[in-house]
Amino acid sequence: MDRQAMSPFRYTHAIVCRIPDSYKTAALGLSEPVDLAKARKQHEMYVAALREIGLDVIELPADEKHPDCLFVEDVAVVCNGTALLTRPGHPNRKNETEYMRTILKNELELPVIEIEDKKATLDGGDVLFTGKEFFVGLSSRTNQAGACALASAFPEFPCTPIKVEKSLHLKTVLTMAGPDVICVGNTPDAQSILKRIEREATFRYQTVTVPDMHAANVVFANGVLLHRSAEEYPESAKIFEEKLSLWNLKPVTFSELEKANGSLTCCSILIRKTRHLKNIM
Repeated sequence: MDRQAMSPFRYTHAIVCRIPDSYKTAALGLSEPVDLAKARKQHEMYVAALREIGLDVIELPADEKHPDCLFVEDVAVVCNGTALLTRPGHPNRKNETEYMRTILKNELELPVIEIEDKKATLDGGDVLFTGKEFFVGLSSRTNQAGACALASAFPEFPCTPIKVEKSLHLKTVLTMAGPDVICVGNTPDAQSILKRIEREATFRYQTVTVPDMHAANVVFANGVLLHRSAEEYPESAKIFEEKLSLWNLKPVTFSELEKANGSLTCCSILIRKTRHLKNIM
């Protein structure tokens, strides 16, 4: 794989957020009791994996007022050196953008775009960037006005809305597993969404289908694929080893974060920041 094809998936920084105590009892979508110590350990291993692939990781402190603050992906979309602050679709999460604005502007010195349409809702978990174009899930958290705001923020890329009915976010069912490679679950809903994407896409993508829905959410960065571990999803892990072994595979265990609809992509914002001359002199 040449470097040019890889370039949309080369990153320098990642933003993550530590897990608050309130996550254990008040996170949205909790499906079963959470072992908080175990959740934090899994998150620490995830952050360590991001550092191992060469990312400068900015760790935000836990925010007890926002139990879902660890799911940072939902509050900003960063592409081509520009950040779009989202308007999260759940009212409990709307204020999470305040702190993120400061980090993006002051820490990373990125230009930040804000959504002016008060009726717009947009969760980063509904935004799939393929390296060539955007797909935006129209879900319970993201509406058409939110999709339009994304298209306006990044006019250099095609932006296609895709209806998502049975899943929380678009990236709950599919993610990028390499340049031009989409990883997707094998449920009827996931396959239906994939068909819609293939119909609307400006480019043709390869697909890798895994039997476990939660395993379809992967992180591809700097030639490394973070995926769910064989301990959790052995059949899916086997497929990654068989079909995507050209990448450095890094298995991650995420059971305690999955209990609140957490996934690998939603716990980080990946950023490629061009180094200024002053930083290398």
